[in-house]
Amino acid sequence: MSAQPRLLPWPGPAGKPCYLVSDADGEGYQSRLADEMEAVQLRMGAELIGHARLLLHDRKAGAGELRYLSNRLIEALQDALRIAESRGGRLPVSDECESDGPTRTNEGDE
Repeated sequence: MSAQPRLLPWPGPAGKPCYLVSDADGEGYQSRLADEMEAVQLRMGAELIGHARLLLHDRKAGAGELRYLSNRLIEALQDALRIAESRGGRLPVSDECESDGPTRTNEGDE
């Protein structure tokens, strides 16, 4: 079984975080589905940035369009942050990170 539950790229009931506990080491159906969903979310966020740039350069863009854009950008940022949190939680932790850090010495003390 995986040592750490994986934060999935979609919310659970009532918008709460949804986790996967798996013994397939990222090779199971749910893990692959989550990987595909993350890729779609990141691709959609990148496309949204392109649309945002165009709309923000359009002096005729109305308040309604800008509010809609703002809401979509918020959603894309929430997705990206959830993906970053999930991936960060799956990074291996080295022994050096678990301690107080590397021991520092003064170079002149040698």
